[in-house]
Amino acid sequence: MLGIISFVGFTGLVALIAYLSTRSTNETTSDGYFLGGRSLTAGVIAGSLLLTNLSTEQIVGLNGSAYKDGLSVMAWETLAAIAMVVTAIFLLPRYLKSGLTTVPQFLADRFDVSTKTITSGLFLTGYVVVLLPVILYSGSVAISGMFNIPEMLGVSDKTALVICIWGIGIIGSIYAVFGGLKAVAVSDSINAIGLMIGGILIPVFGLMTIGDGSVFGGLDTLMNANPERFDSTGNSGQEVPFSTIFTGMMLVQLFYWGTNQQIIQRALGAKNLAEGQKGLLLAAFLKILGPLILVLPGMIAFYYFEGNLDSSDIAYPELVRAVLPDYLVGFFVAVLFGAILSSFNSVLNSSVTLFGIDIYKQHINKDAAETTVVKYGKIFGVGLALSAMFIAPLIANAGSLFNYLQEINGIYSIPIFTIIVVGYLTKRVPAIAAKIGIIAGSVMYIISQFIVKPKLVANALDEAAKAGITDPVQLSLIESEAYPHFLHVSASLFLFNVILMLIIGYLKPRETPYIQEYSKQVNITPFKYVKQFGAIICIIVIAIYWYFAK
Repeated sequence: MLGIISFVGFTGLVALIAYLSTRSTNETTSDGYFLGGRSLTAGVIAGSLLLTNLSTEQIVGLNGSAYKDGLSVMAWETLAAIAMVVTAIFLLPRYLKSGLTTVPQFLADRFDVSTKTITSGLFLTGYVVVLLPVILYSGSVAISGMFNIPEMLGVSDKTALVICIWGIGIIGSIYAVFGGLKAVAVSDSINAIGLMIGGILIPVFGLMTIGDGSVFGGLDTLMNANPERFDSTGNSGQEVPFSTIFTGMMLVQLFYWGTNQQIIQRALGAKNLAEGQKGLLLAAFLKILGPLILVLPGMIAFYYFEGNLDSSDIAYPELVRAVLPDYLVGFFVAVLFGAILSSFNSVLNSSVTLFGIDIYKQHINKDAAETTVVKYGKIFGVGLALSAMFIAPLIANAGSLFNYLQEINGIYSIPIFTIIVVGYLTKRVPAIAAKIGIIAGSVMYIISQFIVKPKLVANALDEAAKAGITDPVQLSLIESEAYPHFLHVSASLFLFNVILMLIIGYLKPRETPYIQEYSKQVNITPFKYVKQFGAIICIIVIAIYWYFAK
């Protein structure tokens, strides 16, 4: 009961502060609602960026990957720091120079409106079919398990899951749809503090448990027991082979932190370029510490449970139940609930923004007042949330949630990133090249990963069965070698699409070169030390990889 009281109290306090924060923002205008009035400071941006990224598909999923593969999966966290540095130095100045509310707006300026609409449609489709349902499902699994909702309510596991999905969905919708970006960003910042505290408690108590009360004793025990698992360079057959770091991994990171509306919208709401850059750099530095929360617990769980869990995805919840004192469970579930809400409502708010600005205002009602755009954006948000709540229970058999999410996202992530890169680095590549590039990229990825790959993998496993191979490790290696890793596929398609767009640009260039104009909506004087701090962050990341490389 004490856990439930602390959970409700902390969550209610965050909601109240977030609500009061919106009173100073004009929520009936598009800038006020979608960008928080362009008033976000570095601290708010950093906290919001980090917590938007931290949700159960990250906390539970990535720790599950670490349970299987060890330290090599830290690439998803540490390399994000480099991507944020690149965004701060190269992408954000261009975004704010144009006064963008959404990333697809740039595509309308650079190419044409239909390119922007296609991109917004891809974002929205990915959000409602994949990202929102995964957030709801994984969050509900964690909350239901940690609070033992089936026993508490006397219902089946499936019913408890549905109750949690709808509870999270409704509360997250209220935050995002009726509060706007500032409510989302402020609540994120508060929850980020609680999550950092709660998240670090898990590895601390875990190490104390296996180290007879000593954190450093536990770390020595962990490293001595399985030294091969502390290798930053992943091998073939693991989720993140080392070679992928130099191909698709950085492309996916740059898309996520530099062009994904869900993430970059926080930086677009900065009151000036310097604050936005400082926020990204602060988030990048803190992201280097991410493996302490998102990787180390999974490695502790492998040692603690001797690798005998039925599924890697339950490693984190099982470790929490095993090592965290009962009096802290309520607090931890509260901050975890905040992380779930953060990811859900940030994606939902970004979806509302994309629909309101890029679709409703552009195609449905071009003369609509800003209050009308916000109104119908909120209505769309409610419909989107309901759709995600209905879809979420259907992904129970998706397998590894984190890997599933990353691979599915490739349908739209790399094609969108490709046309943005070509758009900024060239001046005469025409709109038709962007349309062909984004459609071809998505279609070829779908054919590759969901038609060709399953067939080749099935053939390889059939051959292994005929040869009498039954060892799980060998079968996993055979499966991984039957077809290129999806990050290698992403990199190959990126290069193909870039070349394709450049060829079209050479054969049929724009009549006039593209020139980016300064909208003067935001002060774009950069942070004085952005390059120096960026270089320091990159050096730290490289040093970490070098230190742990075997």
